[in-house]
This record gives sequence, C-alpha cells and structure tokens, in this order.
Amino acid sequence: MTTLFLNARLIDPEAGSDAPGSLLVQHGHILARSDQSDKAAFLAAHNLNTADVQIVDCGGKCLAPGIVDIGVKVCEPGERHKESYKSAGLAAAAGGVTTIVTRPDTTPCIDSPETLEFVTRRAQADAPVNVLPMAALTKGREGREMTEIGFLLDAGAVAFTDCDHVVTSTKVFSRALTYAKSCGALVIAHPQEPGLSAGAAATSGKFAALRGLPSVSPMAERMGLDRDIALLEMTGAKYHADQITTARALPALERAKANGIDITAGTSIHHLTLNELDVADYRTFFKVKPPLRSEEDRLAVVEAVRTGLIDVISSMHTPQDEESKRLPFEEAAAGAVALETLLPAAMRLYHAELLDLPTLFRAMSLNPATRLGLASGRLSAGAPADLVVFDPDAPLVLDRFKLQSKSKNTPFDTQQMQGRVLATYVAGEPVYRKEA
Repeated sequence: MTTLFLNARLIDPEAGSDAPGSLLVQHGHILARSDQSDKAAFLAAHNLNTADVQIVDCGGKCLAPGIVDIGVKVCEPGERHKESYKSAGLAAAAGGVTTIVTRPDTTPCIDSPETLEFVTRRAQADAPVNVLPMAALTKGREGREMTEIGFLLDAGAVAFTDCDHVVTSTKVFSRALTYAKSCGALVIAHPQEPGLSAGAAATSGKFAALRGLPSVSPMAERMGLDRDIALLEMTGAKYHADQITTARALPALERAKANGIDITAGTSIHHLTLNELDVADYRTFFKVKPPLRSEEDRLAVVEAVRTGLIDVISSMHTPQDEESKRLPFEEAAAGAVALETLLPAAMRLYHAELLDLPTLFRAMSLNPATRLGLASGRLSAGAPADLVVFDPDAPLVLDRFKLQSKSKNTPFDTQQMQGRVLATYVAGEPVYRKEA
C-alpha cells in the first residue's frame, strides 16, 4: 500500500528541523518527502495516481519517527500477570513507540539462546510493534560467569546487560567487555557503586533525612561510571550507560567522549520530569531506580540532553503489581510504567521551553536507533515507515486505569498533561488510532 501523509508538521531529528511538509510511504518504507502540500504535483513526480494512494491528512499535527525505547521490561517469562508482550505492545502503540528494546531481567532471566528464542516467538506473535530483545551479560545476572555472547548474538540479541545488577567483579566485567568487543556486541550497564546504593530508596540530602528514608549519595553513580570508563579504556568495547541522572556524573561522561571512548548514555523520562520532592507523601509510584534526584540534578541532565552529551531518553518501563507497591516506601518495589506516558511527559520539557521537538526526537528515536544499528528513527527516504502522529498541545488528565499496560504503577496518575498520540504506524501500517 502507498500512503501519502499530507499537511503534516514534520519533526526531523536528523536534520534538526520542525517544518510543514508531506511524506510519501510505499512498501513499508519512506519513499519521499516534500515541503509542499500540493498533492497532485507530489504524486505526479512519482508517477502515482490519486486512486492508488491512501491519503492521510494530518491536519497540521506533528509527524515524527516512531520512538525507539531502550530498556523496556516485559514480564514474560515468569510474571505475565504484570505485563505480557501483547499488553506491552498495545501500550507501546498507544504511546507512539514503534520499537521496544526489552530487558532480560525476567524469571528466569534471558541468558540462553533457548529462552531468547521463546521470547522472540512470543513477541512476534503478540506485539503489534517491533520488539528487539537484549540478553543477560552474565548467567543468571549474578556477575560470576559471562553468557554465551556469540550464540546469543546469532539468536537475535541486540545488546547485553545485567540491568540493575552491577557486575561487581572487575575481572568478570573486563572479560565480558573484551569478549563483547571481539563480537562487536553492545554492552549496556547501570552505573552505580552497589555497596553505597544497597537498600537506598531516596537520594541523600536534607529532604531524605527529614523523611527518614534510607538514601544514597549521587557520588555512587559517578563512582560506578568512573570504574566502567576505566574498563572501557582497557578493553575498547561498545558501551551504553542506561541511566545518567546526576550532575556529578556528567564531567566524567564528557571526558570519556572527548577521549574517543565508544560510550553513549541514556536517562529516563522520570528523572527528566520529576525530582526528589515528588516522594513527599511517600507515594510508592514515585519510587524508581536510581531514586529521583534534586532539582539541580534534573536541570543538569535536561541540559545534557539538549547539548547531546546524554544521547538517549527512555521510558525504563518497569511494571509492578499493586501488591509490590502497596508497602512502606523503603520496602516497595522500584519502577514505573511509562510506555504510554513517555511522549506526554516529554511534552512537559517542550512546553517549558527546555527542549525543542527535534531534540526530543533525536534522543527518543534517532540516537537509540543509531546506537543499535537500526535504519529507523529518521524521516529520510529509504527509512522504515515507523511513524507517530501526535498533537503536542492536546490536554489530558491521566487516568492510570485506562492505560493499556496490565500494571498501572505510573507516577503521573491524575496529573494534567499535554500531548496526545493520534496514530502510530509500523512499516506504514496503522497499529494505533486514537478514538474520536
């Protein structure tokens, strides 16, 4: 099918532009784009008749590359009651996410080709969006013995990570990085000094002390990143820090990039839009890992996204059931669902004039796709037609019970937000349309 998107506001993160235009899609890929809205002339230039083309009038709303979300937890196998590939896929489509890159912290974890093959088949059968699985870096995510990285790559793993389990043995981690380097594999790590951060539920400071919460210094993130950078200098591996959330860690990241180390970094939408004061009422939906930071840290990380020092914005979608969250704050499970709230939360940064739309989609679409070697995340000819149509100004009051995810643990429940996804397309085919 050939589809022409007319009267769109094209958000192009590759060109850094936000301008009116039209987009022509054929056979699941972008065929051409134009800054004109003359339908007849555009079609004639490509020898197409109006009768053979499906017209989508965007009505001046934004058309952008679909979001590529690194670090999504889908709870299959083991905890399907929290999230399945079907529910996660529907949530992603409703949130404008066209590719989810899934974490291996399942039960059992994804550390063998057999388990990876199982989740790949389940994802292909149930999810309407693209699903790319990551595999564990060490067996059982226990940090003692590395997985069969070569076999897992052959089975379809796009990256290797132990998620929030830090590999404490520098010998094991360096060997894994060396082997990953020989295979050309990407390693994703969680920069944290685990001794300092063990048991922490908040960021250290006056606020955490007043609330009586066990806390961790932001320096723990800096220390973890410093260690990893030293090992990268030694091994030359490809590395991505899953979440940089503190100002203390940014100079080390900047130096590593300036020294030519193959390192990129991400952060979560929650750390960009919330701060430590949001846990004032001990609401466990605001408990995430690492814990929410100070307002100074938040603004420093936003600025790092603007300058490109931090490359990727992710949802870090982590479903937790009610029983896991209805506990005292320090005992409750960490994590929040965010596949559907990623885009409206990002619009807070846009409306606050902290980040423009091309910069946001550079971090949410282009950069994660580029880091994983994908052709998506752009509006150029030949790219996959994975697209999202959205209204950045449409108001909404979030109702967590209307989310597509099985788990409803969002910190944005009942909050007034702006930004609605109107339609999502994967390979040119609609996988979500907002009901009128």
